[in-house]
Amino acid sequence: MASRQLIRIGVDTGGTFTDFVFERDGRLQLFKLPSTPSDPSLAIRQGLERICAETDSRLDQIEVVHGTTVGTNALLQRRGARIALVTTKGFEDVLAIGRQARPELYNLNAIKPPPLVSNELRLGIGERVVASGEVLEPLDERELRTLVNKLKQAGVEAVAISLLFSFLHPEHEERIALSLAPLDVPLSISSRILPEYREYERTSTVVINAYLQPLMGRYLKRLSGETKLNLRVMQSSGGSISADAAAIEPVRTILSGPSGGVVGALRAAQSAGIQNVITFDMGGTSTDVALCDSGAIRTTNEATVAGLPVAVSVMDIHTVGAGGGSIARVDEGGSLRVGPESAGADPGPACYGRSLLPTVTDAHVVLGHFGGTGLLGGEFKLDEERAREAMQKLADDLSRVSGKRVSITNAAEGVLSVANTNMERALRYISVERGHDPRQFALLPFGGAGGLHAVELARALRIPTIIAPVAPGALSAVGVLVADVIKDQSRTVMFTYEAKSISKLGRVFSELEREAARLLRAEGFLRSKQRHERSLAMRYRGQSFELEVRDTAGDLARAFHRAHRERYGYAQEESEIEIVSARLRSFGLVEKLPQRKIETTRGKPHGNVTAHLNGRKVSVALYKRDELRSGAKLQTPCIVTEYSATTLIPSEANARVDQFGNLIIRQDLQDVSR
Repeated sequence: MASRQLIRIGVDTGGTFTDFVFERDGRLQLFKLPSTPSDPSLAIRQGLERICAETDSRLDQIEVVHGTTVGTNALLQRRGARIALVTTKGFEDVLAIGRQARPELYNLNAIKPPPLVSNELRLGIGERVVASGEVLEPLDERELRTLVNKLKQAGVEAVAISLLFSFLHPEHEERIALSLAPLDVPLSISSRILPEYREYERTSTVVINAYLQPLMGRYLKRLSGETKLNLRVMQSSGGSISADAAAIEPVRTILSGPSGGVVGALRAAQSAGIQNVITFDMGGTSTDVALCDSGAIRTTNEATVAGLPVAVSVMDIHTVGAGGGSIARVDEGGSLRVGPESAGADPGPACYGRSLLPTVTDAHVVLGHFGGTGLLGGEFKLDEERAREAMQKLADDLSRVSGKRVSITNAAEGVLSVANTNMERALRYISVERGHDPRQFALLPFGGAGGLHAVELARALRIPTIIAPVAPGALSAVGVLVADVIKDQSRTVMFTYEAKSISKLGRVFSELEREAARLLRAEGFLRSKQRHERSLAMRYRGQSFELEVRDTAGDLARAFHRAHRERYGYAQEESEIEIVSARLRSFGLVEKLPQRKIETTRGKPHGNVTAHLNGRKVSVALYKRDELRSGAKLQTPCIVTEYSATTLIPSEANARVDQFGNLIIRQDLQDVSR
């Protein structure tokens, strides 16, 4: 009998709900369960057991791809491991010194986040390699024995090893790692994780990796349980890696969840035939935005997470503390504030029935934006009375500080206005402030709350088109499910751009590709299922930072001048060019999920409800998403409800359904002031 095909499952852990997506009979099925913040694996195991029961499968017959927030939350909350840093003697304080850049330019009392390694556990060892790769001072073997005893007595849970110029001469780091093996703790070695120059960013990245290793290792082991799951974890760069690799290099997963959303959003945009999109992921606790042009996801090696530099490849995502659970309050100055504090999953917004915290979700409930249908297709009932009670308390606080009566609807509209302002600022940051015209992009909202705010935000930025994808509240889970396996490698080369350096680059890339092919074969990808993309980090000699050049097959100088002109508005074509690093992104191509075209018919409202829009109480058409078919044109204003999200479309916009079920919303912006 033929072996049973593995069931592929995408799992995304959010602050409020944990999302599950799996393929069944050629269709995607989805459901949500309340997250368990104290231990996210509990909700995941519960969901996997439900899928096994529904599909008559065992845990060893499923393949799980997981977008996780474990690493992110550990960094934000500073609850990682007790770790030590071993570095070249004299460079123990590189984490504390950092760069000259100040977090707040005009704040003389600004405080930088403290290093993840305490002062007494930042240990120097005698050795020195110079910039040419030559050993100036050999590794002091006697100090190694002292180092091992000191770390054993300190009771460290992990060790980061980052020596000066180790990317040119990794032997010293490897020797230290061999000596520390008897400690039986995870080791993070810079020449393996990030063989690049800039000792501060490299050391910070390796330290973060060590800080997360024990926590991530325990979490993945707990998630697998006694049955060894076929488990992959989403990386921050937009591809997945095996659970074993994620346990060894958890620094690559710190933007795991948000990156899955961008992958899913780009897939939805491509099905709608649109290449330039701004993704807008509004969940329960935060909003993540990213800009994708020409159908490509933007990545960066210069990210900062929780105030700490991370130099591995991550998606260029900007996050603000604004979500459906963001708490509204009146501050000491009498102003209305929304977020960044969130009610989360427990106790949740007031309408969840367990608190009296007024949140963005409660404002929507009070204004009738859910159409009286609740959440999760009616499975999750909303306590409207409790939401009104919480919002009335906020209205009373606003009345008291303003000296004027503020109604409950005025308070709710104020909450949404403040939240929209916070999110608009984030959208402008990744578009206008970086030289992109938002009018040349479509806005793609997802997450449970994205569709409720998308049209108003698009109007503020003069974005003419909004793509509301199918199952927007579970798009991050879809994204992790469809993401390819990705291996990122880099190597600092420091070549002057000239004819002989091109041949050297060829040899470097060949070595990187051989290693990537070996790693992908170990995960089951034949050569025919692999793809390798080369890129270079280049700069004019004397510059401090580089630009990434992806066109490595043509004239490199011309490609770099073009990239510099696009980024800075000018190019210095007479200046000498330096190739700083060679980078390789290798893909293990997973089987793509089917995208089914839907039937063609006219869409009819399910009914009408009353809601507050633009300061007025109006009649609004109510549609059920699963009843809409291709070509349907919606009557506006309307509310479109579905299992995972709700979409609000005012009368100033028109909407239709495309062949894949996406809602294409367009609005006339002639009356919007410039």
